[in-house]
Amino acid sequence: MTDLQNRFHDIIAPVIAFDSEVEIVDGKGSWVTAVDGKQYLDFACGIAVTNLGHRPDAVVTAAQSQLNKLWHAGGAFLYEPLVTAAESIVDIAPDGINKVFFMNSGAEAVEGSIKLARKVTGRQGIITFRGGFHGRTMGSVTYTTSKAKYRQGYHPLLPSTFVVPFPHPYGWGMTQEEANAYALRELEFKFRYEVTPGEIAAFLVEPMQGEGGYYPASKAFLDALRAIADEHGILLIFDEVQTGFGRTGDWFTSQVYDVRPDVLVMGKAIANGLPLSAVGASSELLDQWLPGSHGTTFGGNPVCCAACTATIDGLREVIPTVPASSEHAFSRWNTLKEEHPTIGDVRGLGLMIGIELITADGSPDPEAFTSIASFARDAGMFILNCGPDGNIIRFIPPLNVSREDLDRGIDILTDAIAAYESGR
Repeated sequence: MTDLQNRFHDIIAPVIAFDSEVEIVDGKGSWVTAVDGKQYLDFACGIAVTNLGHRPDAVVTAAQSQLNKLWHAGGAFLYEPLVTAAESIVDIAPDGINKVFFMNSGAEAVEGSIKLARKVTGRQGIITFRGGFHGRTMGSVTYTTSKAKYRQGYHPLLPSTFVVPFPHPYGWGMTQEEANAYALRELEFKFRYEVTPGEIAAFLVEPMQGEGGYYPASKAFLDALRAIADEHGILLIFDEVQTGFGRTGDWFTSQVYDVRPDVLVMGKAIANGLPLSAVGASSELLDQWLPGSHGTTFGGNPVCCAACTATIDGLREVIPTVPASSEHAFSRWNTLKEEHPTIGDVRGLGLMIGIELITADGSPDPEAFTSIASFARDAGMFILNCGPDGNIIRFIPPLNVSREDLDRGIDILTDAIAAYESGR
Protein backbone atom coordinates (compact mmCIF):
# COMPACT_ATOMS: atom_id res chain seq x y z
CA MET A 1 0.00 0.00 0.00
CA THR A 2 1.06 3.60 -0.52
CA ASP A 3 1.91 5.90 2.37
CA LEU A 4 -1.43 7.69 2.04
CA GLN A 5 -3.34 4.41 2.03
CA ASN A 6 -1.54 3.29 5.21
CA ARG A 7 -2.28 6.60 6.91
CA PHE A 8 -5.90 6.40 5.76
CA HIS A 9 -6.43 2.98 7.33
CA ASP A 10 -4.69 4.07 10.54
CA ILE A 11 -6.71 7.22 11.12
CA ILE A 12 -10.07 7.14 9.26
CA ALA A 13 -13.03 5.20 10.65
CA PRO A 14 -13.80 2.22 8.39
CA VAL A 15 -17.51 3.09 8.39
CA ILE A 16 -16.80 5.41 5.46
CA ALA A 17 -16.20 3.26 2.39
CA PHE A 18 -14.43 4.34 -0.78
CA ASP A 19 -14.98 2.52 -4.06
CA SER A 20 -11.24 2.61 -4.75
CA GLU A 21 -8.08 3.75 -3.05
CA VAL A 22 -6.71 5.56 -6.08
CA GLU A 23 -5.19 8.82 -4.82
CA ILE A 24 -6.55 11.75 -6.83
CA VAL A 25 -4.75 15.08 -6.70
CA ASP A 26 -6.52 17.17 -9.33
CA GLY A 27 -9.71 17.35 -11.35
CA LYS A 28 -10.95 19.43 -14.26
CA GLY A 29 -14.11 18.95 -16.27
CA SER A 30 -14.94 15.27 -16.76
CA TRP A 31 -11.45 14.12 -15.76
CA VAL A 32 -9.42 13.59 -12.58
CA THR A 33 -5.68 13.01 -12.25
CA ALA A 34 -4.01 10.55 -9.89
CA VAL A 35 -0.81 11.11 -7.95
CA ASP A 36 1.09 9.04 -10.54
CA GLY A 37 -0.20 11.25 -13.37
CA LYS A 38 -2.75 8.79 -14.74
CA GLN A 39 -6.01 10.42 -15.84
CA TYR A 40 -9.45 8.97 -15.22
CA LEU A 41 -12.80 9.78 -16.74
CA ASP A 42 -14.98 10.54 -13.71
CA PHE A 43 -18.48 9.18 -14.28
CA ALA A 44 -19.06 8.91 -10.53
CA CYS A 45 -19.38 12.70 -10.25
CA GLY A 46 -19.15 12.62 -6.47
CA ILE A 47 -22.45 10.64 -6.49
CA ALA A 48 -24.20 12.93 -8.99
CA VAL A 49 -22.83 16.13 -7.44
CA THR A 50 -20.39 17.66 -9.94
CA ASN A 51 -23.00 18.25 -12.64
CA LEU A 52 -20.75 20.91 -14.17
CA GLY A 53 -17.66 18.72 -13.85
CA HIS A 54 -14.67 19.45 -11.68
CA ARG A 55 -13.57 23.02 -11.03
CA PRO A 56 -15.87 24.92 -13.40
CA ASP A 57 -14.23 28.31 -13.82
CA ALA A 58 -17.21 30.49 -12.90
CA VAL A 59 -17.96 28.51 -9.73
CA VAL A 60 -14.30 28.62 -8.67
CA THR A 61 -14.21 32.38 -9.23
CA ALA A 62 -17.40 32.94 -7.25
CA ALA A 63 -16.21 30.85 -4.31
CA GLN A 64 -12.75 32.44 -4.27
CA SER A 65 -14.23 35.91 -4.42
CA GLN A 66 -16.49 35.18 -1.47
CA LEU A 67 -13.62 33.62 0.49
CA ASN A 68 -11.88 37.00 0.27
CA LYS A 69 -14.91 38.73 1.81
CA LEU A 70 -16.88 36.66 4.34
CA TRP A 71 -16.64 32.99 5.28
CA HIS A 72 -19.26 32.50 7.96
CA ALA A 73 -22.13 34.21 9.74
CA GLY A 74 -23.88 31.62 11.91
CA GLY A 75 -27.15 33.54 12.03
CA ALA A 76 -25.66 36.63 13.61
CA PHE A 77 -26.27 38.95 10.65
CA LEU A 78 -27.50 39.06 7.06
CA TYR A 79 -25.31 38.70 3.97
CA GLU A 80 -26.07 39.07 0.29
CA PRO A 81 -25.02 35.61 -1.04
CA LEU A 82 -27.69 33.92 1.11
CA VAL A 83 -30.53 35.91 -0.43
CA THR A 84 -29.15 35.80 -3.96
CA ALA A 85 -28.78 32.00 -3.84
CA ALA A 86 -32.35 31.66 -2.56
CA GLU A 87 -33.63 33.93 -5.34
CA SER A 88 -31.76 31.83 -7.91
CA ILE A 89 -33.37 28.63 -6.62
CA VAL A 90 -36.87 30.08 -6.54
CA ASP A 91 -36.37 31.29 -10.10
CA ILE A 92 -35.82 27.74 -11.38
CA ALA A 93 -37.97 25.77 -8.91
CA PRO A 94 -41.36 24.19 -9.66
CA ASP A 95 -44.42 26.42 -9.43
CA GLY A 96 -45.41 27.15 -5.86
CA ILE A 97 -41.90 26.89 -4.40
CA ASN A 98 -41.21 30.51 -3.46
CA LYS A 99 -39.23 30.33 -0.21
CA VAL A 100 -36.27 28.25 0.92
CA PHE A 101 -34.31 27.31 4.01
CA PHE A 102 -30.65 26.33 3.62
CA MET A 103 -28.90 23.48 5.39
CA ASN A 104 -25.72 21.45 4.87
CA SER A 105 -26.54 17.98 3.52
CA GLY A 106 -29.30 16.04 1.83
CA ALA A 107 -30.01 14.01 4.96
CA GLU A 108 -30.34 17.18 7.01
CA ALA A 109 -32.71 18.68 4.44
CA VAL A 110 -34.84 15.53 4.51
CA GLU A 111 -35.12 15.77 8.27
CA GLY A 112 -35.96 19.46 7.96
CA SER A 113 -38.73 18.67 5.50
CA ILE A 114 -40.24 16.13 7.90
CA LYS A 115 -40.08 18.57 10.80
CA LEU A 116 -41.80 21.16 8.64
CA ALA A 117 -44.53 18.72 7.59
CA ARG A 118 -45.26 17.63 11.14
CA LYS A 119 -45.21 21.19 12.41
CA VAL A 120 -47.62 22.68 9.89
CA THR A 121 -50.05 19.76 9.63
CA GLY A 122 -50.19 18.86 13.32
CA ARG A 123 -49.90 15.21 12.24
CA GLN A 124 -47.08 12.77 12.96
CA GLY A 125 -47.31 9.96 10.38
CA ILE A 126 -44.94 9.77 7.40
CA ILE A 127 -45.38 7.45 4.43
CA THR A 128 -42.18 6.58 2.61
CA PHE A 129 -41.58 4.27 -0.35
CA ARG A 130 -39.63 1.02 -0.37
CA GLY A 131 -36.31 1.41 -2.15
CA GLY A 132 -36.00 5.09 -1.33
CA PHE A 133 -32.78 6.60 -0.04
CA HIS A 134 -33.13 9.68 2.14
CA GLY A 135 -29.92 9.76 4.18
CA ARG A 136 -28.23 7.98 7.07
CA THR A 137 -28.69 10.20 10.10
CA MET A 138 -30.90 8.68 12.79
CA GLY A 139 -33.96 10.48 11.48
CA SER A 140 -33.38 10.12 7.75
CA VAL A 141 -32.31 6.48 7.95
CA THR A 142 -35.80 5.72 9.26
CA TYR A 143 -37.10 6.68 5.83
CA THR A 144 -34.29 4.93 3.91
CA THR A 145 -35.14 1.46 2.64
CA SER A 146 -32.78 1.09 -0.31
CA LYS A 147 -30.64 -1.42 1.62
CA ALA A 148 -31.40 -3.11 4.92
CA LYS A 149 -27.79 -2.76 6.07
CA TYR A 150 -28.20 1.01 6.34
CA ARG A 151 -30.69 0.42 9.18
CA GLN A 152 -29.01 -2.59 10.75
CA GLY A 153 -28.08 -2.05 14.38
CA TYR A 154 -29.95 1.25 14.77
CA HIS A 155 -33.40 0.13 15.91
CA PRO A 156 -35.72 1.37 17.26
CA LEU A 157 -36.14 3.92 14.51
CA LEU A 158 -38.61 6.80 14.51
CA PRO A 159 -42.21 5.74 15.13
CA SER A 160 -45.21 6.59 12.93
CA THR A 161 -43.27 5.76 9.77
CA PHE A 162 -45.06 3.58 7.22
CA VAL A 163 -43.39 1.98 4.19
CA VAL A 164 -45.25 1.17 0.97
CA PRO A 165 -44.01 -0.15 -2.39
CA PHE A 166 -42.57 2.08 -5.11
CA PRO A 167 -43.25 0.78 -8.64
CA HIS A 168 -40.36 -1.45 -9.78
CA PRO A 169 -41.70 -2.88 -13.07
CA TYR A 170 -38.49 -4.65 -14.12
CA GLY A 171 -37.82 -6.14 -10.70
CA TRP A 172 -41.41 -7.30 -10.34
CA GLY A 173 -41.75 -8.64 -13.88
CA MET A 174 -44.64 -6.27 -14.56
CA THR A 175 -45.54 -3.55 -17.01
CA GLN A 176 -45.35 0.01 -15.69
CA GLU A 177 -49.15 0.13 -15.49
CA GLU A 178 -49.31 -3.14 -13.52
CA ALA A 179 -46.58 -1.95 -11.15
CA ASN A 180 -48.37 1.36 -10.59
CA ALA A 181 -51.63 -0.42 -9.84
CA TYR A 182 -49.96 -2.78 -7.38
CA ALA A 183 -48.15 0.01 -5.52
CA LEU A 184 -51.28 2.17 -5.29
CA ARG A 185 -53.34 -0.81 -4.13
CA GLU A 186 -50.84 -1.43 -1.33
CA LEU A 187 -51.10 2.24 -0.34
CA GLU A 188 -54.87 1.86 -0.22
CA PHE A 189 -54.46 -1.22 2.01
CA LYS A 190 -52.12 0.76 4.28
CA PHE A 191 -54.87 3.30 4.81
CA ARG A 192 -57.49 0.60 5.29
CA TYR A 193 -55.64 -1.66 7.73
CA GLU A 194 -52.82 0.27 9.45
CA VAL A 195 -53.18 4.05 9.59
CA THR A 196 -55.90 6.48 8.55
CA PRO A 197 -55.05 9.22 6.03
CA GLY A 198 -55.90 11.89 8.59
CA GLU A 199 -52.89 10.81 10.66
CA ILE A 200 -50.39 11.23 7.80
CA ALA A 201 -48.40 14.46 7.58
CA ALA A 202 -46.56 13.71 4.34
CA PHE A 203 -45.64 11.38 1.54
CA LEU A 204 -41.83 11.38 1.21
CA VAL A 205 -40.86 10.14 -2.25
CA GLU A 206 -38.04 10.31 -4.77
CA PRO A 207 -39.65 10.96 -8.18
CA MET A 208 -36.82 8.81 -9.49
CA GLN A 209 -35.23 6.48 -6.97
CA GLY A 210 -31.47 6.79 -6.73
CA GLU A 211 -29.62 4.44 -4.42
CA GLY A 212 -32.57 2.03 -4.60
CA GLY A 213 -31.94 1.16 -8.25
CA TYR A 214 -32.42 4.15 -10.58
CA TYR A 215 -36.12 3.49 -10.99
CA PRO A 216 -38.02 6.47 -12.43
CA ALA A 217 -41.61 6.83 -11.31
CA SER A 218 -44.16 7.32 -14.04
CA LYS A 219 -46.18 10.51 -14.35
CA ALA A 220 -49.32 8.46 -13.74
CA PHE A 221 -48.01 7.23 -10.38
CA LEU A 222 -46.94 10.69 -9.23
CA ASP A 223 -50.22 12.21 -10.43
CA ALA A 224 -52.04 9.60 -8.31
CA LEU A 225 -49.97 10.51 -5.24
CA ARG A 226 -50.71 14.20 -5.86
CA ALA A 227 -54.44 13.49 -6.02
CA ILE A 228 -54.42 11.34 -2.86
CA ALA A 229 -52.40 13.98 -1.02
CA ASP A 230 -54.85 16.70 -2.04
CA GLU A 231 -57.84 14.58 -1.05
CA HIS A 232 -56.57 13.96 2.47
CA GLY A 233 -54.59 17.11 3.29
CA ILE A 234 -51.26 15.27 3.09
CA LEU A 235 -48.11 17.14 2.00
CA LEU A 236 -46.27 15.73 -1.01
CA ILE A 237 -42.51 15.95 -0.40
CA PHE A 238 -40.23 15.31 -3.38
CA ASP A 239 -36.71 14.29 -2.39
CA GLU A 240 -34.76 15.59 -5.38
CA VAL A 241 -31.37 15.54 -3.71
CA GLN A 242 -29.90 13.32 -6.43
CA THR A 243 -32.27 14.07 -9.29
CA GLY A 244 -32.18 17.86 -9.02
CA PHE A 245 -30.32 20.60 -10.87
CA GLY A 246 -30.61 19.14 -14.33
CA ARG A 247 -29.69 15.53 -13.74
CA THR A 248 -32.92 14.11 -15.17
CA GLY A 249 -33.28 16.55 -18.07
CA ASP A 250 -34.91 19.59 -16.47
CA TRP A 251 -34.07 21.57 -13.37
CA PHE A 252 -36.10 19.09 -11.29
CA THR A 253 -37.87 15.82 -12.07
CA SER A 254 -41.13 17.33 -10.88
CA GLN A 255 -40.88 19.61 -13.93
CA VAL A 256 -40.08 16.68 -16.22
CA TYR A 257 -43.37 15.09 -15.10
CA ASP A 258 -45.29 18.34 -14.50
CA VAL A 259 -46.30 17.22 -11.01
CA ARG A 260 -46.30 19.82 -8.24
CA PRO A 261 -44.67 18.99 -4.90
CA ASP A 262 -45.66 20.85 -1.73
CA VAL A 263 -42.09 20.58 -0.42
CA LEU A 264 -38.90 20.19 -2.46
CA VAL A 265 -35.73 18.74 -0.89
CA MET A 266 -32.49 19.75 -2.64
CA GLY A 267 -28.80 18.99 -2.20
CA LYS A 268 -25.87 17.31 -3.96
CA ALA A 269 -25.41 19.33 -7.19
CA ILE A 270 -26.83 22.53 -5.66
CA ALA A 271 -23.32 24.04 -5.34
CA ASN A 272 -21.40 21.58 -7.56
CA GLY A 273 -19.59 20.00 -4.63
CA LEU A 274 -19.58 22.52 -1.82
CA PRO A 275 -21.70 21.42 1.17
CA LEU A 276 -25.16 22.94 0.85
CA SER A 277 -28.76 21.73 0.81
CA ALA A 278 -32.17 23.33 0.99
CA VAL A 279 -35.85 22.82 1.66
CA GLY A 280 -38.18 24.75 -0.61
CA ALA A 281 -41.92 25.28 -0.19
CA SER A 282 -44.61 27.92 -0.51
CA SER A 283 -44.67 31.01 1.65
CA GLU A 284 -47.91 29.68 3.11
CA LEU A 285 -46.08 26.66 4.51
CA LEU A 286 -42.69 28.12 5.37
CA ASP A 287 -44.16 31.18 7.08
CA GLN A 288 -45.61 28.75 9.65
CA TRP A 289 -42.09 27.55 10.51
CA LEU A 290 -41.57 30.18 13.18
CA PRO A 291 -38.21 31.22 14.68
CA GLY A 292 -36.92 28.56 17.04
CA SER A 293 -38.78 25.74 15.30
CA HIS A 294 -35.60 24.78 13.47
CA GLY A 295 -32.12 26.19 12.98
CA THR A 296 -28.60 25.76 11.65
CA THR A 297 -25.05 26.94 12.33
CA PHE A 298 -23.41 26.30 8.97
CA GLY A 299 -26.42 26.04 6.64
CA GLY A 300 -26.36 28.76 4.00
CA ASN A 301 -22.63 29.35 4.37
CA PRO A 302 -21.64 32.44 2.33
CA VAL A 303 -19.06 30.63 0.20
CA CYS A 304 -21.42 27.75 -0.54
CA CYS A 305 -24.22 30.16 -1.43
CA ALA A 306 -21.95 32.05 -3.83
CA ALA A 307 -21.06 28.73 -5.46
CA CYS A 308 -24.76 27.82 -5.63
CA THR A 309 -25.65 30.95 -7.58
CA ALA A 310 -22.72 30.44 -9.96
CA THR A 311 -23.66 26.77 -10.43
CA ILE A 312 -27.23 27.66 -11.35
CA ASP A 313 -25.98 30.31 -13.77
CA GLY A 314 -23.69 27.74 -15.39
CA LEU A 315 -26.42 25.14 -15.65
CA ARG A 316 -28.74 27.52 -17.51
CA GLU A 317 -26.72 26.91 -20.67
CA VAL A 318 -26.04 23.23 -19.98
CA ILE A 319 -29.47 21.80 -19.12
CA PRO A 320 -30.94 22.44 -22.60
CA THR A 321 -28.22 20.13 -23.99
CA VAL A 322 -29.03 17.23 -21.65
CA PRO A 323 -31.93 15.73 -23.67
CA ALA A 324 -29.71 15.24 -26.74
CA SER A 325 -26.92 13.68 -24.67
CA SER A 326 -29.49 11.49 -22.95
CA GLU A 327 -31.01 10.34 -26.22
CA HIS A 328 -27.57 9.43 -27.55
CA ALA A 329 -26.61 7.54 -24.39
CA PHE A 330 -29.91 5.65 -24.22
CA SER A 331 -29.65 4.73 -27.89
CA ARG A 332 -26.23 3.22 -27.38
CA TRP A 333 -27.16 1.43 -24.15
CA ASN A 334 -30.34 -0.03 -25.60
CA THR A 335 -28.35 -1.36 -28.55
CA LEU A 336 -25.83 -2.88 -26.14
CA LYS A 337 -28.66 -4.46 -24.18
CA GLU A 338 -29.64 -6.41 -27.30
CA GLU A 339 -26.04 -7.57 -27.77
CA HIS A 340 -25.05 -8.43 -24.20
CA PRO A 341 -27.09 -10.84 -22.03
CA THR A 342 -25.44 -9.41 -18.90
CA ILE A 343 -27.53 -6.25 -19.39
CA GLY A 344 -31.02 -6.99 -18.12
CA ASP A 345 -32.50 -3.51 -18.15
CA VAL A 346 -31.66 0.07 -19.11
CA ARG A 347 -33.77 2.75 -17.46
CA GLY A 348 -33.70 6.30 -16.18
CA LEU A 349 -34.14 9.91 -17.17
CA GLY A 350 -31.75 12.48 -18.60
CA LEU A 351 -28.17 11.59 -17.67
CA MET A 352 -29.23 9.48 -14.71
CA ILE A 353 -29.23 6.04 -16.29
CA GLY A 354 -29.26 2.66 -14.56
CA ILE A 355 -27.83 -0.41 -16.31
CA GLU A 356 -28.98 -3.53 -14.46
CA LEU A 357 -26.57 -6.47 -14.63
CA ILE A 358 -27.94 -10.00 -14.41
CA THR A 359 -26.84 -13.62 -14.47
CA ALA A 360 -27.92 -16.14 -17.08
CA ASP A 361 -31.04 -16.97 -15.06
CA GLY A 362 -32.00 -13.31 -14.69
CA SER A 363 -30.85 -12.89 -11.08
CA PRO A 364 -28.99 -9.76 -9.95
CA ASP A 365 -25.25 -10.07 -10.66
CA PRO A 366 -23.17 -7.93 -8.28
CA GLU A 367 -20.06 -9.86 -9.34
CA ALA A 368 -20.53 -8.41 -12.81
CA PHE A 369 -20.42 -4.89 -11.47
CA THR A 370 -17.28 -5.60 -9.43
CA SER A 371 -15.52 -6.99 -12.52
CA ILE A 372 -16.73 -4.19 -14.82
CA ALA A 373 -15.79 -1.43 -12.37
CA SER A 374 -12.31 -2.92 -11.95
CA PHE A 375 -11.82 -3.18 -15.71
CA ALA A 376 -13.04 0.39 -16.15
CA ARG A 377 -10.70 1.65 -13.45
CA ASP A 378 -7.72 -0.02 -15.15
CA ALA A 379 -8.85 1.56 -18.42
CA GLY A 380 -9.08 5.00 -16.78
CA MET A 381 -12.68 5.45 -15.65
CA PHE A 382 -14.59 5.61 -12.35
CA ILE A 383 -18.18 4.38 -11.96
CA LEU A 384 -20.50 3.64 -9.02
CA ASN A 385 -23.21 1.07 -8.42
CA CYS A 386 -26.65 1.17 -6.83
CA GLY A 387 -29.55 -1.12 -5.92
CA PRO A 388 -29.96 -3.44 -2.92
CA ASP A 389 -27.74 -6.04 -4.60
CA GLY A 390 -25.14 -3.61 -5.92
CA ASN A 391 -25.61 -4.88 -9.49
CA ILE A 392 -26.71 -1.69 -11.24
CA ILE A 393 -24.27 0.67 -12.96
CA ARG A 394 -25.02 4.33 -12.24
CA PHE A 395 -24.31 6.07 -15.51
CA ILE A 396 -24.01 9.66 -14.32
CA PRO A 397 -21.48 11.68 -16.33
CA PRO A 398 -21.22 15.43 -15.86
CA LEU A 399 -24.11 17.16 -17.60
CA ASN A 400 -21.66 19.14 -19.75
CA VAL A 401 -19.71 16.04 -20.80
CA SER A 402 -18.47 16.26 -24.38
CA ARG A 403 -19.87 13.80 -26.91
CA GLU A 404 -16.34 12.42 -27.32
CA ASP A 405 -16.00 11.71 -23.59
CA LEU A 406 -19.55 10.37 -23.38
CA ASP A 407 -18.77 7.85 -26.10
CA ARG A 408 -15.40 7.06 -24.57
CA GLY A 409 -17.10 6.16 -21.29
CA ILE A 410 -19.64 3.91 -23.01
CA ASP A 411 -16.86 2.30 -25.07
CA ILE A 412 -14.87 1.47 -21.92
CA LEU A 413 -17.91 -0.07 -20.26
CA THR A 414 -18.75 -1.99 -23.45
CA ASP A 415 -15.28 -3.54 -23.40
CA ALA A 416 -15.62 -4.25 -19.69
CA ILE A 417 -18.95 -6.04 -20.15
CA ALA A 418 -17.57 -8.06 -23.06
CA ALA A 419 -14.53 -9.06 -21.02
CA TYR A 420 -16.73 -10.17 -18.12
CA GLU A 421 -18.98 -12.22 -20.39
CA SER A 422 -16.04 -13.94 -22.07
CA GLY A 423 -14.59 -14.92 -18.72
CA ARG A 424 -17.63 -16.25 -16.90
